[in-house]
This record gives sequence, structure tokens and C-alpha cells, in this order.
Amino acid sequence: MVAMLGWLLAGSALAVAAPPAELPPGLQIPDAARPGPDFDVDRATQAYLDLLSPEQKAQSDAYFEGGYWLQLWGLLYGLAVAWILLATGLSRAMRDRGRRWSKRPWLQTMIYVAQWLLLSTVLTLPWTIYTGFFREHAYGLATQGFGDWSLDQLKGLLVGLIILPPVLALLYRAVRRTGDRWWIWASGGAFVLILFFMMIAPVFIDPLFNHYKPLREGEVREAVLSLARANMIPDDNVVEFDASKQTTRISANVAGFLGTTRVALNDNLLERTSKPEILAVLGHEMGHYVLNHGLRLVVYLTLVLALGFWVVHRFFDGAMARWGRRFGLEGRDDPAALPLALAILSLFFFVATPLLNSIVRQAEAEADAYGLNAAGEPNGFAMAAMRLSSYRKIKPGPLEEILFYDHPSGYARVHRSMVWLKEHPDNATANSRVTAP
Repeated sequence: MVAMLGWLLAGSALAVAAPPAELPPGLQIPDAARPGPDFDVDRATQAYLDLLSPEQKAQSDAYFEGGYWLQLWGLLYGLAVAWILLATGLSRAMRDRGRRWSKRPWLQTMIYVAQWLLLSTVLTLPWTIYTGFFREHAYGLATQGFGDWSLDQLKGLLVGLIILPPVLALLYRAVRRTGDRWWIWASGGAFVLILFFMMIAPVFIDPLFNHYKPLREGEVREAVLSLARANMIPDDNVVEFDASKQTTRISANVAGFLGTTRVALNDNLLERTSKPEILAVLGHEMGHYVLNHGLRLVVYLTLVLALGFWVVHRFFDGAMARWGRRFGLEGRDDPAALPLALAILSLFFFVATPLLNSIVRQAEAEADAYGLNAAGEPNGFAMAAMRLSSYRKIKPGPLEEILFYDHPSGYARVHRSMVWLKEHPDNATANSRVTAP
């Protein structure tokens, strides 16, 4: 029944299939966005927003606003899966199997977690297929066939089977050893583990899904590496990767920690945008790199996670008193109670979504400001922001942006770019009468 629902949802998505709301290649500078005595920030911003046709804007809005509902339905789906595992006795049976196979509590936990991850993956598969495959194809944002997409999902599952059992075994050890202080120790452990996985991800995990290599030869490479060197980023820390085999999105990211930190640009960005846009995006990513946002965000997000662990601690005993005997659960150190604990944690993170979004959005805004000053490409940054409108609603309301956006909106980014241009009217790109390649 669950699988049938997933395929019906997938069919609904295919019924609205459409090409992506994509702007043509090359840098476009509206006349209103060129410096001059009559330059007006708001008029220049609106000129960029008008590059989107009404049809493109409607499609972008529909995709992004649909994501608001996906957050709610995803929560409810996850809670339903947790209920199925508990109410049917499957969670209890997986715990008992672990006890039959081993007398060591840490190994019992690992055996349980492996079973739980496999079964949860199967139960959530219809939802994953709809949200991750069919819906992305419906809006023209995906390029993978179902076989290749499934292979990536399988790789992700295998990574989870390697990482999650020992991590949760450590968590349950903390629960057994530290009593009511478990959430404090778990938070400290989470901080260390997040940093560790940040460090190894670019070396061992990311290459499982994409090929990373030095930037391709050419004029763009020299400009990119020159900008990186000027901001104290070594040449070999700037790479490209083949995201086009999976998605039509343009993107870049900073990944790693300590000696593994790197800036990665995807091939869609390099092949479908102009040099000013590429430099503007690189400048933004360099902001994350130089301002050490990775470590700062880990600190902030660990504090939020600590609050989430405390919420689980606060409400778990009450939930156990109400449902524990019915589901055959024995206490907070019982692995079979994991779905119950995760249900409480999921509810917390759903409520905390605006806080998490605001934390990340603030860092993104700082990187925007750094990138504009470092690259000096306001029109490139404005155009890149418009390209992201293929899957991000360009101009949300103020409350909408606070609640749902983990990056500044496209409107906010274009407006910031035009404010910068007003203060730097001698900008070379903005004053060039030739459309940038």
C-alpha cells in the first residue's frame, strides 16, 4: 500500500513535467543595472527580476513552495514509519535478534541499528523516489536515469551502514554510563564526530558520488586561481566536479576541515555561465573558507542539537510511561526505543527549522558580502542569483524568508549586488558594453 502511494505520487509529478526555468547562457546586464547619474538600486534590482518570464517565475515558485509542504508531509511520513516499527513489534524483534546474536551491549546496538536502517530505508523508499527522483525530473532539475539514481542511493545506504551503527553504539553507551547527563555527553561527542566526518568527507565520501579534479585549462582557470591566491587559498584547494551527471543546478561548495578543506565548483557553473558569474560565485565560497564558517556553523548547530537532545531527555520518560509497555520497550538505553526517540527529535527539528535556517542564512549573507568585495562582480553575482531562481522562489515575503529560506532570497542577493554597484560605479564589467562570454 505504501509503495502504491509512492508510485501514484510519482505519476502526479510526471503529469506536470516541464523544462527548467532556465535563463540563457552568458551575462545579461539590463540597461537599468549599468552605472550612471540616474542609477537607482530598486529599479536596477527590478530589471534583473524582469529577466524571468511569468511562466518561469510561476514554475520556480511552484517548485519551491511545494517544498514547504514536503517538510510537513516528510515529517508525518517519518512519524508514520516510526509508529509502524513500534506498533508492529518490528523494533522489539530487531532488538531481540541482536541479543540472540551477541551478549555485548555495544554489538547488540550495532546489530539493531543496521537492521533499523535497512528496514527504514525500505519503508521510506516511495517517499524518497517521489521527492528525490520523480519530482526533480518533473521540474527539469535532474539528469540521472533511474538506474544511476538508485546506485547513488545504494552507495548512500552503504555509507550509512558503515557510519551509523558505531556512532549510535557510542550514543547508547553514553546513555548507559552517564544517566540523566547523557544528552550533555552526547552533544559533546556529536561535535567531535561532525568535525571528524567533515574532515574525511572530501577524501572518502564525496568521491563515491562525483569525480573531483583540478580546474580545466583556460582563461577562466587562470582568473579563478588568481582570485583564490589573492585571498590566501592555495591553487590545489580549488577543484571542479561532474554534477551534470545528476542535476541541472549550478552550484559550488566548501567542504572539509583542517587539511582537507577545499572549494569545489560544479561543471554546470563552469559550462553554462559567464566568467563574471563564476568569479562571483567563487568569491562567495571563498567567504565561507576565509571566514571559517564551517567550524562556526558546527558550533551553532551542535548547540541546537544539544537542545534537541535535552528535549528528547525531557519528554522520553513520559512517552515511555504511555507507550513503553505496549511496544515492549525497556527504557532509554533500549535500542528498540530508537524510533520513539527519533520521533521526538524530528518534531523538535521541525519546530526549530526557522532557527536553523536563520543560522545558515546569516553565514550565507556574510559570504555574499565577502564575495562582492573579493571578486568585484556585482552583475555576475546578480545574474548567478537569477539563475538559482530555476529552483528557488525569487521574491518571498519577509516572514516566508525567515521561516523557509536557508540562503538569502534571489531578490535580496540582487538588491545587495546593486547596492554594492551604486557604491562602486567604476566597476569594469558593469561599464562594459559587450555582453560577457
